[in-house]
Amino acid sequence: MLKENVFSSLKNVLPNKGQVFMDRASLVAYEADAGVDKGLPDAVVFPHTAEDVARIASWALEYHIPIIARGAGTGLSGGAVADRGGIIIEFSHMNRLLDIDVHGRSAVVEPALINLRLDEQAGTHNLYFPPDPASQRASTIGGNVAENSGGPHCFKYGVTTNYVIGMDVVLASGQCIRIGGHALDYPGYDLCGLITGSEGMLGLITSISVRLLRIPPAVKTLLAVFDSVEQAGNAVSAVIATGFVPATMEMMDQQIIRMVEPFAHAGLPLDAGAILIVDIDGYPASIDEQMNEIASILQEHNGYGMHIARNEEERARIWLARKSAGGAIARLVPSYYSIDITVPRSRLAEILKEVNKICEYYNLRTGHLLHAGDGNLHPMLLIPEPEDPDLMRRIHLAASDIIKCSVEMGGSLTGEHGVGIEKRKHMSLMHKPVELMAMWDVKQIFDPNNILNPGKLFPPGDGAEPFAGYIKEYPFNNQPHEVSIKSGETFTPTTAVEAAQGLLALATIGKSVHIYENEQNQLNGAQSAPITLSTHGLRCIKTYAPDDLYITVGAGTSLAEIQAFLAKDLRQVALASPWPEATIGGIVASNMNAPLRMRYGSIRDLVLATTIALTSGNVIRTGRPIVKNVAGFDLTKAFVGSYGTLGLIVDVTLKLIALPRTKRTLLISLDDLSDGLMLGRRLLPLALNASAITLNKGYSSANIAQSTYLLAYTAEGMPKDVQAELDQVRQELHEVGSPEVVEVEAPTGTDIWSMILGQDMRKALQVRIGIPNRNVAMYIQDQANCLNAGSFSADISNGLIYASKEFEERADASMWLETLRKPALVTEGYAIVIDMPTTLQSKIDRWGYQPEGLNLMKALKARWDPRGILNPNTFIDGI
Repeated sequence: MLKENVFSSLKNVLPNKGQVFMDRASLVAYEADAGVDKGLPDAVVFPHTAEDVARIASWALEYHIPIIARGAGTGLSGGAVADRGGIIIEFSHMNRLLDIDVHGRSAVVEPALINLRLDEQAGTHNLYFPPDPASQRASTIGGNVAENSGGPHCFKYGVTTNYVIGMDVVLASGQCIRIGGHALDYPGYDLCGLITGSEGMLGLITSISVRLLRIPPAVKTLLAVFDSVEQAGNAVSAVIATGFVPATMEMMDQQIIRMVEPFAHAGLPLDAGAILIVDIDGYPASIDEQMNEIASILQEHNGYGMHIARNEEERARIWLARKSAGGAIARLVPSYYSIDITVPRSRLAEILKEVNKICEYYNLRTGHLLHAGDGNLHPMLLIPEPEDPDLMRRIHLAASDIIKCSVEMGGSLTGEHGVGIEKRKHMSLMHKPVELMAMWDVKQIFDPNNILNPGKLFPPGDGAEPFAGYIKEYPFNNQPHEVSIKSGETFTPTTAVEAAQGLLALATIGKSVHIYENEQNQLNGAQSAPITLSTHGLRCIKTYAPDDLYITVGAGTSLAEIQAFLAKDLRQVALASPWPEATIGGIVASNMNAPLRMRYGSIRDLVLATTIALTSGNVIRTGRPIVKNVAGFDLTKAFVGSYGTLGLIVDVTLKLIALPRTKRTLLISLDDLSDGLMLGRRLLPLALNASAITLNKGYSSANIAQSTYLLAYTAEGMPKDVQAELDQVRQELHEVGSPEVVEVEAPTGTDIWSMILGQDMRKALQVRIGIPNRNVAMYIQDQANCLNAGSFSADISNGLIYASKEFEERADASMWLETLRKPALVTEGYAIVIDMPTTLQSKIDRWGYQPEGLNLMKALKARWDPRGILNPNTFIDGI
């Protein structure tokens, strides 16, 4: 135990009595989370404010005392357990909803706000927060962020990281910084993405900004019966292969059914080998048709006993059964061990068979709970005698074998529970030493003294220092191969290894490299360097997995090539670019998002994995081709929007979706900017299937009445969903006396955005302005003169404005840019240059923005590109 006088000093730095507890009774209450690992803390501290948290962090740094952040203690991997002593920061007093922007569909919360409470309060505005872990009634938003929680609905709607847009963080030094914010796509490395899922090892979160979605007008639940889990797994793969995306696809096997039915009384069939619970949501006119199609597919794959819940009460009982498995099991045995793994969805039946074999071999009784739609399964090993050492030995051996099997199948050792203490020893199964050391680099820039949650996630080292066993294996001093590249030449690698060796050779002699993706990349302000690296040699389709809905492509492959390849199977990547030759590497590196992100997510949400060549000569793989993977820091996010300054993106694995069955756009020609802004604001709350709501100037077409502005509302998806939504939009437009509405199949709102930006390529100064959504209309109105001087496309739903204007004089261009930039910064936004003529490239400040995490960015750059050879002086503040 630490000395009493040390803790007395902690009490003195906090303003209120009763914020620090050191008595054994209090400490024992915090020695475990909901898992099996234990560790007694030396103290438990209850901050009330961010300032309290900063004081605690500064104190801990002074005395080198570990800090473990804790939410509700519902974690299952030991992530909030003080296995090395130290202090637990219990955030329970910081549980407020600080702000909700109904129009902008976002909220700001403190970390201890319960997930379900956020949902309930957002629900009063017809909004909700999609991540819904089984612990939703107790788990906190801060805990959800720390673990990157998922839940049943993440198959369609994604996991926590897809909804976090900003956070206030106290670093290990005690410094308070804002990361991200209320606008989207802030320039800078995605530190927000790195912290999400980092298990409290990088910072102490004191507030979180999250996106919300409109509640679907209707939902129906189908229960389907199968004779075995293997049959049910095959049926899930069949549904996914058709392109359907149900809101949920959950599976329970017979063991779990027989445990939960007496507890929940949901009418589950006790003789079923397995059941699937399928939710379809959308407009009432559409969900019956979708449910019938899915039911037919399930029947073709041995499903029977199809039952659709008759009312909301019956739906609630079914879902209570699904989410009550843990409580039901506790009535039968003293304990259980829940394993959390993910595999590619097409291998569900295979992994289930292997898990059953493993459990039979170790003579263990198990039941299966599966988020089947995303390949995430939870074998639940029953523990009738927790004190039986032989039983516990077999439990842990079986768990290790199951984890190893999932990794060998291309999956993850954890999909949503996290690594924590439980799985840290398994991390080397999934990650090479060089990849673990890349994660350690991230840990070191945020927390160089290893104060925050030490000992978690990384495999134990064989020395006194954390992770020592792997530091010695990290090949910092690779000897470069002979690479003959002269100044002024172009280096065109064809493999990741060749690229890494070339970068190492160039770094060794200190030659800078300009990464050339395409012509637009050459013109968008990147600085010249002695060597040009072309990704043209990395132009290929590497892996296409239609059943698992992903594709892996070389970084030099153009988006147009990818879409043409996928179109034959009625698939797509939900990305668009104004520039015809744009490569996937360039799009990812620049984080250039189109309006359709409002329907399908942004680039950071669609990139599942990457292969990266580092200047150290190493090649790392980040992520996996699966939806749910929380095995370590999310390094993929660091490279999205990094402008090639951290490493060379060699290939990218992207999430696929089916081409929409219907795509329709309503166009309204307007002469008054205020009318366009008013209509856009009125229509935004209706968006459910909308893929674009844009207000445009500078677009012309022979088929559309010519006016100054054009408002476009695009909806896409199932035909009846699209029709229902556009009917609501028409009704709203009619009620406000809108001008004539024209309905077309093309162009879409995203097409119009692309045309406006594409027509000015190389000729105009093009600017992307990010504004908190609640301020967009006011900003556009206030800057109307400046925006009207050229063309623009305002992505109303995402708070992004793209403005273009041609200039002959640099001074005029700079003045126009600053006129747009200054008020954007005042609203906590930004304005950056995305393209410009070559005559302006050396004379215009592209960024005009400095994130509060700039020092962290520089530190990460120094770790991964210590000689600073990659795209020098291209990014913010000369990075």
